[in-house]
Amino acid sequence: MLALAVRLKAYQRLGYFPKLGDIPAVVVDTVRGVLDLPGGVTPKTDADRTAKRHRQFVREYLCVRYEAAKVRAVAEQAIRVAVQTKDNPADLINVALEELVRARCELPGYTTLDAMAATIRAEVNGEFFALVSGRPAWDERARLDRLLVVDPATRRSEFDRIKTPARAATLGKFKARLAHVQALDAIGPTESWLDGVPPGKVAHFAGEARVAGVDDMRKTGEAKRVTLLVALVHQQRVEARDEVVTVFCKRMAVLHNKGRERLEELREAHRSETERLIGVLGDVLAGAREATTPPEPDSGDGPPPVAGAGAEVDVAERAERLLLKTLESAGGLEQLSAAQEAVSAYHGNNYLPLLNGFYRSHRPALFTLVGALDLVPTTADRSVVDAVEFIRANRHRRGDWIEERTTHGRDGQRHTVTVDVDAFASVMWRKVLREKNRPGMLSRRHLEVCVFSHLAAELRSGDVAVVGSDSYADLGGQLDELG
Repeated sequence: MLALAVRLKAYQRLGYFPKLGDIPAVVVDTVRGVLDLPGGVTPKTDADRTAKRHRQFVREYLCVRYEAAKVRAVAEQAIRVAVQTKDNPADLINVALEELVRARCELPGYTTLDAMAATIRAEVNGEFFALVSGRPAWDERARLDRLLVVDPATRRSEFDRIKTPARAATLGKFKARLAHVQALDAIGPTESWLDGVPPGKVAHFAGEARVAGVDDMRKTGEAKRVTLLVALVHQQRVEARDEVVTVFCKRMAVLHNKGRERLEELREAHRSETERLIGVLGDVLAGAREATTPPEPDSGDGPPPVAGAGAEVDVAERAERLLLKTLESAGGLEQLSAAQEAVSAYHGNNYLPLLNGFYRSHRPALFTLVGALDLVPTTADRSVVDAVEFIRANRHRRGDWIEERTTHGRDGQRHTVTVDVDAFASVMWRKVLREKNRPGMLSRRHLEVCVFSHLAAELRSGDVAVVGSDSYADLGGQLDELG
């Protein structure tokens, strides 16, 4: 009786029948105590026939059938489905165990499931290797093989270099990562070669290549080697896009911080000039007050002064003389006008006009960036993406002002591009971009800074996505595909 109860509790917990000698003594003691059996009773059976009958009793009690063929079929089907997205043998075995438990099947031995998972995994991966390795053309495969060539001078290969992570978000490193993206894209259309391979498999193949060395890759079979290289290059292309977009957003934030700091520096530099102009205004007001104040009446018995047109003229002339004298002593009208313009230019909180000075050194890299990325809006609002296309089309313009609608020749046809700054630019930006005496025109240099600033904001918010990226991908589109 104790042997039967121990086998029942062991099966309920493990899903299979262990040997009685392998069951921990604490389990046996617990079952013995629950059954209120004497301490000398042990869970032993003298005959294999008794053990077989016990197992049959447990199966009937738990409504479990022992059919080896069915068990193998259930496990194999579960592993074949899971191996499309998983590659770790332990994960495949766990999936098979879960499905067997759900189907109320008796669990087979671990070695049986391990061998089954290894066989199916090798078979499915072999199919993926054959599929991917047959897609690149001869010259493209030669380009992939050149990644494994070691430079005798540096003792490094391109295979090692493409695995180098990004550095700090400096302008020099930003340009280097842009060149890295272009070099990876030049290897070939990895997304086409990997079409039909689940993303989980691509990530695993890339991870396997990432931890392998050049010698390990050379020892690998050709089909597997090509597939691992393609997966690694593809994964690096995705990560490189994430890196350059992140660095781009950080660099634009640095530009804006520098603009704010420059505004504070200019305010501090003009603080004394502001105080001087206020003093000049006080002198002007004092002169005007003096000129318009009537003279004190004489204490004699003579008649009081008569007010009239002549008196008003005298007041105006006296006020003019005092005003001109005050302005002249303060430096002259021209010098005061220039000082007033300089001070008023930085009196408010709008630092945006100052960004262009910091933007110039970034301009080539930023245009290279938007030329290398495929930007798509994730909402119905395309204003920022259209603005990017506008400044790209007018990149080589040299004038300070540009029309809001321009026409260009491309592929033998005329194309018109338009920018609508009212759709995305803030009020402060619109004040910088436009002048009242130039209707329909925009400040070209400030427009470029404005567009790149709003593009960084749209990328951070997810309103603009990058094709081929992961962190900046179109999440809505990915959910639609999963659905």
